[in-house]
Amino acid sequence: MNSDDHSSPATQAQKKNVDLFTKAYEFTRADEVKAAGFYPYFRAIEANEGPVVQIEGRKVVMAGSNNYLGLTAHPKVKQAALDAVNKYGTGCSGSRYLTGTLDLHNELEARLAKFFNKEACLLFSTGYQTAQGIIPTLVQRGEYVVTDRDNHACIVAGNLMAKGMFAEVVRYKHNDMNDMERVISKLPLEAAKLVVTDGVFSTTGEIVDLVYLNSIAKKYNARILCDDAHSVGVIGKGGRGTPSHFGLEKEIDMTMGTFSKTFASLGGFVVGEERVINFIKHTSPALIFSASPTPASVAAALAALDILEAEPHRVDKLISNANKMRKGFKELGFKIIENQTAIVPVIVGDDLLAFQMWRALYDAGVFVNAFISPGVPQGMQMMRTSYMSAHEDEHLNKILEVFSSVGKKLGIIQ
Repeated sequence: MNSDDHSSPATQAQKKNVDLFTKAYEFTRADEVKAAGFYPYFRAIEANEGPVVQIEGRKVVMAGSNNYLGLTAHPKVKQAALDAVNKYGTGCSGSRYLTGTLDLHNELEARLAKFFNKEACLLFSTGYQTAQGIIPTLVQRGEYVVTDRDNHACIVAGNLMAKGMFAEVVRYKHNDMNDMERVISKLPLEAAKLVVTDGVFSTTGEIVDLVYLNSIAKKYNARILCDDAHSVGVIGKGGRGTPSHFGLEKEIDMTMGTFSKTFASLGGFVVGEERVINFIKHTSPALIFSASPTPASVAAALAALDILEAEPHRVDKLISNANKMRKGFKELGFKIIENQTAIVPVIVGDDLLAFQMWRALYDAGVFVNAFISPGVPQGMQMMRTSYMSAHEDEHLNKILEVFSSVGKKLGIIQ
């Protein structure tokens, strides 16, 4: 700005023709992909049988859902939701703090606390909201969040809110415990700290090095919050998640998760010590000022928990399916990211190639998720595939056959 320009900010804006919506008008990337016929997002599912869905009037094998145990179409889960609507209506019309608590909420909280071997549990209306309800409530002025660079967006949002409470947020390299110790060792030892990590990272399916992380956190006076959105029903004893997978259930302070994956519903939760959960329950704006989870969603999650506890073999089947796909992709010549979870990323390495491959897979009857930059680093563009215990060999074999054909056609494999 010219130092002689003493006009008001409004006048200066008029001179520059500044408009808040300019960025929206100039955003054309999605339109260009649509025009090319490769747009992979917001595809409407018209019917859902679990491993097979109907999109645009035809059946496709679903290899991109987080419905890990295939329970969204389970008769008991659907009936539980219907029964709850008939008994309680469609919504609670208030926050948990006031008129929005049902006996169903209390029952699910008690059941989840017992399932995870913790003292208490608190429900939130969405999984994304859960991190925002925990992190800025616990971490405030003069305190620190220590966070993995690749943590889920909900944790990033919670961290930003904590910064608004004048907390400090420091990041370490993805799943790099040496870098975590380098970062945390520079903080005042006496200061309160919260280490936050995904249990299973949602893009790559990698499992956090929780044993090492726990030892460092204890050494430097830090508590731990583990986001097990992609872990529950996938790893650990009976699907109890990452702390159980490593035998650290008593060591990890808090575990948060979601109902939108294994639990075939919508909502979130956190488990931990009763005094800590009680504090969050009475001081978290995200909880106090949000309408409570609906009767149908809570009842569906309860029914899914019943099935998980009664049928732990579903977890074994899920991992067996994912292992088959890892082996199959490698034998075909694809580059994948190795892990032990339900997520199997197939690396393509280029944005345009990723869109082209997605479209070819879809046209051949297989639905996956295309991840491009900047959502993933350059060279790591991928088809993120994920599996269910409900997938049978006929579904998995078709996925491999289609990937083989499309991969050869696009020159990704020989």
